[in-house]
Amino acid sequence: MQLESIVPWGRSLAEYRSMFMLSDADLKKHILGCSDGPAAFNAGLSARGGRVVSVDPVYQFSAEQIWAQIERVYPQVMLQMQQNADHYIWDSISSVEVLGATRMDAMQQFLADFETGLEAGRYLTASLPDLPFGDRQFELALCSHFLFLYSEHFSLVQHIESMRELCRVAEEVRVYPLLTLDGKPSDYLPAVREALSTEGIETCLQTVDYQFQKGATQMLIARA
Repeated sequence: MQLESIVPWGRSLAEYRSMFMLSDADLKKHILGCSDGPAAFNAGLSARGGRVVSVDPVYQFSAEQIWAQIERVYPQVMLQMQQNADHYIWDSISSVEVLGATRMDAMQQFLADFETGLEAGRYLTASLPDLPFGDRQFELALCSHFLFLYSEHFSLVQHIESMRELCRVAEEVRVYPLLTLDGKPSDYLPAVREALSTEGIETCLQTVDYQFQKGATQMLIARA
């Protein structure tokens, strides 16, 4: 992976709670955050005494390198958000400017925790569909803004293999959102669910409280 190809964009613990309908009981589980990037989820939950491990290829880089990339791409991302503002619901986040401040705050929380988290083994360099964990090592795995969102970049086979791997390492898997970058339902979703079903993995769709991208109202839940 080339750092120049990464667009860091972090979400908060509060957003994770809303996106994945995480109850207080859920937050006490052993959790895997997959493709977390520079989200503040790990930092925020660990500060509360939670047990969480995050995996992402970006963790191979230093905090200084990640921050430099954030500074480089942030103006471009903000410009794109302004140009595509009508694709989002400005309710809980009231404006593009507030969004930028919210994302930057989350990424700074991540960076402040990153070195400590690396030493503690809470941040690991890894990516789907191959995760360095044992079977059912986690009670809950969360995959935010990766699978299905990037359907144009990753094949159906890669989606199936990734979901199969998440279901191997965790008792329950939750994925959000289920729309592509252009706001359309991913064509992969029915086929992924069918493939998992043939392997004895039950799936369902659940409406979530969180909605920022228009139409992104559901998450996928999978349980072996």
